[in-house]
Amino acid sequence: MTGRPVKHSLTLRGHRTSVSLEDEFWQAFRDIAHQRGQPLNALAAEIDAERGVDIGLASAIRLFVLRHYRDRVR
Repeated sequence: MTGRPVKHSLTLRGHRTSVSLEDEFWQAFRDIAHQRGQPLNALAAEIDAERGVDIGLASAIRLFVLRHYRDRVR
């Protein structure tokens, strides 16, 4: 694993977009989607719909992953 962001393509509501995340975040994001029984694109679309206009999709995904694991510890 590297600390450098890796770009992957996602499809959000029929539109392709690219998101760059570190390997660890991609793996955690995939794991969460699997745990929820959701395709990765569907979970990304949910996050995209809920994020504010002043935050990028990659940042919103990182925060989602962080909150997911932080909330599990509480």
